[in-house]
Amino acid sequence: MANKKASGGASIHVRRAVSYIVLILLSFLCLFWFYVLFINATRSNGELGRGFTAIPSTHLIENLNNMLHSSQPMLSGLRNSVIISACTAALCTYFSVMTAYAIHSYDFKGKKAIFTFILAIMMIPTQVSALGFIRLITKMHLMDNFIPLIIPAIASPVTFFYMKQYMESNLPSSLIEAARIDGAGEFYTFNKVVLPLMVPAIAVQAIFSFVSSWNNYFTPALVLHDDKMKTLPILIAQLRAADWLKFDMGQVYAAIAFSIFPVIIVYLILSKYIVGGVAAGAVKG
Repeated sequence: MANKKASGGASIHVRRAVSYIVLILLSFLCLFWFYVLFINATRSNGELGRGFTAIPSTHLIENLNNMLHSSQPMLSGLRNSVIISACTAALCTYFSVMTAYAIHSYDFKGKKAIFTFILAIMMIPTQVSALGFIRLITKMHLMDNFIPLIIPAIASPVTFFYMKQYMESNLPSSLIEAARIDGAGEFYTFNKVVLPLMVPAIAVQAIFSFVSSWNNYFTPALVLHDDKMKTLPILIAQLRAADWLKFDMGQVYAAIAFSIFPVIIVYLILSKYIVGGVAAGAVKG
């Protein structure tokens, strides 16, 4: 018996050591490319042409200064990206929770059909509807406007599905019924009872929505044509497409690093909810 316990304890330690080694390896693979990015942001165009080095150089301030004083309005691009991404994340998560709450808590005709229809929309890529979308916003005189980039993001089938599955696991119907018995209205119940319980899921999906909107290039490139209205991904692409006489790879790396910092800040603020939110939102077998 003692030998079995000893062998069992040893196997646990081995599995734990293997797990740590795998996690360390995966962490290294994930973080190494960020390290390469920030190292390259400190190097000049000539140094970058000579190949990779793991040692930082001394041209970071110069690259940032060149980037901020380039032909592209990077600061206004940062402002535009923050506005669009923050509004998209807030509206997408709020209305996705509201939609999931309606499907989860109410019984009405066509409920299953509506749920199936929302999931079916997940199969339609953005490129398929792009032409019709551009024609619509052109007729509405919404080109060079943030509204076409923010309002359509409210309808997010992926976020809705995640919220619905999270509610199945963490929102008991008895709690909603108790709030109704106490005389709470539907909006009061949703805002004061349901939303606080959904904070982990909201935080997780807010990060995903923010990052997705922040990195979005396709739709903003179709809608925004004025340089002062463009987002950072468009401006960075224009920096990379500069004439070869003016092309500065150090400046491009500095711009990419500059664009990543807000995403890192949002992640650090909301990251404590990710593990709990993802685990609790998983589908129960």
